[in-house]
Amino acid sequence: MIDLIIGIVGMTFILVAFILDEFIQKFNQNTIQYNLLNIIGAGLLTYYAFSLNSWPFMVLNIVWLVVAGFKLTRIIKK
Repeated sequence: MIDLIIGIVGMTFILVAFILDEFIQKFNQNTIQYNLLNIIGAGLLTYYAFSLNSWPFMVLNIVWLVVAGFKLTRIIKK
């Protein structure tokens, strides 16, 4: 049951980032907050995919996490 809750929270983080990006101009892909939501969400979903032994879902979220991490690093360095 805890795995399901972790998955739902991860999904919520990514969806919130997406929705805020669509409707709030100051919240976009070049903000720290957007990328942190994606990193946390993808991390939680990676754990959830691991608990399900779902390799495609796991790879998708690992890539999502890594890309958001690189983007966040670039933003912070600016």
